[in-house]
Order: sequence, then C-alpha cells, then structure tokens
Amino acid sequence: MTRSTARAARLDSVCAKAVDVAYAALTDAVDPAEVGEHLQAVAEGDRLVTHLFDCHLAGYQGWRWAVTVTRVSRSRQVTVCEAVLLPGPDALLAPGWLPWHDRLQPGDLGVGDLLPTSFDDDRLAPGYLQSDDPAVEEVSWELGLGRSRVMSREGRADTAQRWYDGEHGPQAPISVAAPDTARCGTCGFYLVLAGALRQAFGVCGNVYAPDDGRVVSVDHGCGAHSETLTGPAVTPVDELPTVYDDGEVETVTVRSGPAGD
Repeated sequence: MTRSTARAARLDSVCAKAVDVAYAALTDAVDPAEVGEHLQAVAEGDRLVTHLFDCHLAGYQGWRWAVTVTRVSRSRQVTVCEAVLLPGPDALLAPGWLPWHDRLQPGDLGVGDLLPTSFDDDRLAPGYLQSDDPAVEEVSWELGLGRSRVMSREGRADTAQRWYDGEHGPQAPISVAAPDTARCGTCGFYLVLAGALRQAFGVCGNVYAPDDGRVVSVDHGCGAHSETLTGPAVTPVDELPTVYDDGEVETVTVRSGPAGD
C-alpha cells in the first residue's frame, strides 16, 4: 500500500528576490499611490512566487495587491504572470450572495411587482383534476374548485404558525395588555374563516380596532371588544323585601261548583 503526500512548494530564491520586478509591473497598471509596502512572498509552486503588497485603494481596507512571477529552469530571468487585487485576512468584504427567493422578506412586494411561484412550491398542492365534461367544469368553478393549485397541508401549517406567532396572535403587545375576557373568539366583530383554519383564526371586522381587516387568532384580543363596557360599573345592592298595600285590596267571592256553572 502506497501513501501519497502533497509536497509543499519550496520558495524559489530568485523569484522571491524579484520584488522590484513585481512592483514595477504593478505600478505600471495602477497608480503608485495605491500600492503600499511589500508584505511577503508566497510560494505557489516550483519557481512560482506571489508577491503581496499593501493596498491603499480607497474602500479596500485589508485588501492586498498580488503579483505572481516565475522563471524557467536554469534561468535567472524573472517574468510576470499576473497582477490582481485579493482580500486579506482582515479585508472588508460584501455579504455573501443569496438567491432572490432567499433574500425576499414579507412586505418586500411593492405596487406593480411580480412574484412568480415555482411549480414545486411545497406550500401548494394540486386543486382538482380537470374533467372533459363542460357541465362538471362549470359546477367546479361555482363550488370554488377551479383553482389549479391550493395550499397544501404543510403550507397551511406554516401559515397558521406564522400568524399565531405574529402581531395578531395571543402574544402581541396589544393582546397581552387587553383584559382576559376580551378575546376575539367571543367578540361580535369576529368573522370566522372557512376551511381548516376556522378553528383558530378569523378576520377582525371592527372599524375602530387596530386589527380591522386582518386575520387574528381566536385568543387574540384588544380593547375594542364588542362586549367591553364603556359606562360606570353598577354596584349591586341588597334586595329589599316585597311590600303589599292592604288598603287597596278588593275582596272577590269565589264560588265553587260543577264545571260550567
């Protein structure tokens, strides 16, 4: 069994001493004021060395100019391969690139924007299978089955969790500050959703409530509850005994006899 080991490149002394050659090639391409002191020489391979210079270019803090030089075997003549600008260990870098669907956040969609949905979106599932009978198709549209895709179980679960944890769930500041009895599920302005989410969510229909027109959880709440009392509380009093006025009582004679007399 053989074991292969990568041999570390040896720093070529001739190329390592060619600092002036690397500097001349670099300043021939960029402004000399943008080139700082020589930092180090790094062996890239056999007779292949990269010289690093400090960068004084505005906006490139921590970056370094890199000039790679080489020579042919048994020659003392050094030639320049390339000169590039590379980030150093402490370079100021832009954030890593993310695809647009990963960068998109709720609320980013503006007026006139288009947001296409991929065909393999896990939040959606096929709505129904089309029929070749026009009468069946007409009934399907009337029943709301004409959509090609509907929300999948996973999509509904994600939506329910997002709504419940958001600003219209039970932990929202306005809900926590509301009385315990002022829950949306007992409010007259609460419009229950249809479908699988009706057990936990509805829409607020109170024009004076901050959640008007928004989906709220059944245990969300606010001070605009339909049964909130606006007048002073009524203090109960002890009930007084019933009193009869005997002076106004009229005596009535009741005759007993067979039915119909």
